[in-house]
Amino acid sequence: MMDMPSPQESTPRSNAAELRSLSPQALRQVIRRQDHTGPTMGLAPGYLQGNLAILPQAQAFDFLLFCQRNPKPCPIIGLAEAGAVNLPELGQDIDIRSDLPAYRVFRNGIPQQTVTDLDALWREDLVSFVIGCSFSFEEALEEAGIPLRHLQAGSNVPMYRTSISTVPAGAFSGPLVVSMRAFPSWDAIHAILLSDRFRLAHGAPVHIGEPAQIGIKDLDTPDFGDPPYMEEGDIPVFWACGVTPQLALRHCGADLAITHAPGHMLVTDLPSSAAEARLSGLSSFRPSDSPNP
Repeated sequence: MMDMPSPQESTPRSNAAELRSLSPQALRQVIRRQDHTGPTMGLAPGYLQGNLAILPQAQAFDFLLFCQRNPKPCPIIGLAEAGAVNLPELGQDIDIRSDLPAYRVFRNGIPQQTVTDLDALWREDLVSFVIGCSFSFEEALEEAGIPLRHLQAGSNVPMYRTSISTVPAGAFSGPLVVSMRAFPSWDAIHAILLSDRFRLAHGAPVHIGEPAQIGIKDLDTPDFGDPPYMEEGDIPVFWACGVTPQLALRHCGADLAITHAPGHMLVTDLPSSAAEARLSGLSSFRPSDSPNP
C-alpha cells in the first residue's frame, strides 16, 4: 500500500494542451503561482525533468555517495550549495522552494505532509539534489509512435518497491523503486533501445516481464502513482525510479528531509538531447540551446 498519497488534484483536461505548449520557464511560473499542482508528466516536451531530494548539510555527503553508488535510480543532474535556492545550471530563474507542484516532507525519516511550497520550512543548512527522471525519455517514445498507456489515460505512472537492494552509503540504504510502462512486444523492444540513450533519465530498464521476479506482488496496487492501464498481450517493462531515495532516507538520521511528491517534478531548461550529448562528451551545451534547432 502507498504510505502517503500524492496530491489528487490534476490538470483539468481543458487545460492540459495549453500547459503542454508552455516553455519550461513559463510552466515554472504557473507552478510557482500554484495554478498547477498536479503531475508534470507530458509537460515541457523535449526538456529534462528532475526528481528532488533536500537534506541537511550533515547528511549531504553520504547522500552524494549513495547517488554515485546507485547511478541508475539516482543520476544527479543538479546540486546546490547549502542554503542556496537557485540552480542556474538547470534554469536561470529556478527557485527550488516553489517550482515543483508538490513536495513531501519527512521528519526523522517519517513522511509527515505534502505541501506546495517550502517557504515556511526552508533552512540555511539545506542542500538540494536534482536527480534525473524517466519522464524525460517519454517524448522520444511518443515520437517513435510507441503508445504510453498512462499518458493516454491522463494518469501518473505506477511505481513499485522491489526486492532489489541499493548499494548502501553511510546511513542511506533501501530497496530499488521502479516505474512501469507496458507495451506490446514489438514496442517493448523499441522502448528498451530508445531509453538506453537517456542515461540522465535512468537509461535502459532494469527488468522486463514477470513482476514477481523483482518482488512485486500485484501490479494493480502500486506503492506510488496510479494503477497501470494495460491491454491484453502487453509486457511490463520496469525502469529504475528517482523515488528510490525517498525510501533510502528513512533511517539516515535527518531531522528534516524534503523530496518531490511522486510524479511532481522540477522542469528544467535543459534540452534532453543536448544534456545527454554533453554527458557523452559529444557536444557542448548552453542553457539557451533549443531542443529543436
